[in-house]
Amino acid sequence: MNAHDTVEHLHLLGTQARAAAAMMARASAAGKRAALLGLAALLRQNQAPLQRANAKDLERARASGLSDPMVDRLKLTPAILETCAQGCEQLAAMPDIIGEVIGLRQQPSGIRVGQMRVPIGVFGMIYESRPNVTIEAASLSIKSGNACILRGGSEAIDSNRALAELVAQALSDAGLSPHAVQLVQTTDRAAVSELVAMPQFVDVIIPRGGKGLIERVSREARVPVIKHLDGNCHTYVDDPCDLEQAITVTDNAKTQKYSPCNATESLLVAQGVAADFLPRMGAVLAAKGVEMRACAQAKALLSGVPGARVVDASEQDWSEEYLAPILSVKVVQGLDEAIDHINRYSSHHTDAILTRDHVHAQRFLREVDSASVMVNASTRFADGFEYGLGAEIGISTDKFHARGPVGIEGLTSLKYVVLGQGEVRR
Repeated sequence: MNAHDTVEHLHLLGTQARAAAAMMARASAAGKRAALLGLAALLRQNQAPLQRANAKDLERARASGLSDPMVDRLKLTPAILETCAQGCEQLAAMPDIIGEVIGLRQQPSGIRVGQMRVPIGVFGMIYESRPNVTIEAASLSIKSGNACILRGGSEAIDSNRALAELVAQALSDAGLSPHAVQLVQTTDRAAVSELVAMPQFVDVIIPRGGKGLIERVSREARVPVIKHLDGNCHTYVDDPCDLEQAITVTDNAKTQKYSPCNATESLLVAQGVAADFLPRMGAVLAAKGVEMRACAQAKALLSGVPGARVVDASEQDWSEEYLAPILSVKVVQGLDEAIDHINRYSSHHTDAILTRDHVHAQRFLREVDSASVMVNASTRFADGFEYGLGAEIGISTDKFHARGPVGIEGLTSLKYVVLGQGEVRR
């Protein structure tokens, strides 16, 4: 497409989305449920053609020299497709919150005042690599009664087109508008600039991808943005802690998968347990080929671990999101220094404490300024599916309007409703 065609294409999608949003806002709970269950069935029935489409993207990605973490994010495996299908079913089984009235209170004047939950309207989603995001965004959009315009990365265009066709089929089969979920068909980068600058059609933009993409969207957007820039997540091993549990959880938080934004990138260890914990933890990480970028005290404790790759940490390492088998490691005096370090260097995404001290746990929960804060659990749980949201549209490190994994409620707004019996103001 040339520039003129790209603008026309986006404006057509916007016009159709705005009309579909009005229809989705009044769609019945049964209709939305039928669309979600139909989509789950279609995902299972069409695994072979979906993987053929995905194979084209993978071949093109490897040929173009895309990094291993990016190729990993691009894969549409049977397990990923099954998770997408289960997410649709989980959403279908959840209560329909659209139209619910909360906090209804009687006022001295006689009126009753409450708030009704309503769809946002139309959201635009801009994302890279992971084609499963197409289904997560579509399913959440359907459940929340919104319409959406999806712009996936050019590296996943074949996978996204195949998935979007199934979404349109599921919507049509359920008697809903197929324009409720639309995919931008062009890979032209100008489409991003146009999508984020259409307030007449789009109510909010959600970028999901690398820091460069999110910074660009935030800079160019003329509508509100729900975002997080990066995921520099911390695991803090406290004194006292259960050493066996701490090793197991830290291992999972870092090595279960390296590429997600909720993988632990920085390990903090209380000085009181460092001598017992770090050599054992280092052996586990060394066996998996994880490079450790350590402070002087941590390096001294890790240097004797056979096969360990230990280098000096730089100041930049404390702020780094690696998305790779690399971990920064620092010994801290205790809880106060750990909290201070996290609040200074964290990206405010997800941070965890591993402890046996209830008071320490409660202080960590209160004082660490992040979207998700955990006690004795892997940071890898920071995910809409794992939180029981059915799926997530992304993870927000903003404080308005949504924070943490953004599910159904994050795609809604509240409006005031007033119920009266002829009252007049005096």
